[in-house]
Amino acid sequence: MASVYILFSPSIDRFYIGSCLDIKVRMQEHINNHFEVGFTHRAQDWQLYFLAEGLEFGQARRIENHIKKMKSRKYLADLLKYPEIFDR
Repeated sequence: MASVYILFSPSIDRFYIGSCLDIKVRMQEHINNHFEVGFTHRAQDWQLYFLAEGLEFGQARRIENHIKKMKSRKYLADLLKYPEIFDR
């Protein structure tokens, strides 16, 4: 099963939105800077901000793209504040 996740870095005040099949492996890749030229390489203090698990991979990718298209910090905050938004 797939996951959609949002990371936040306080040091650069930025979010990272992604999806994956194995969240534990993916988080280790972010923490260990596995991708030297990737976006998350910019900071060392990424924190898990939001996580939705148990999704089909295609569904997770569509949700990831939807969140990215919103381009809104308020939308990201509302995902935590109002979990029913994600259920839609």
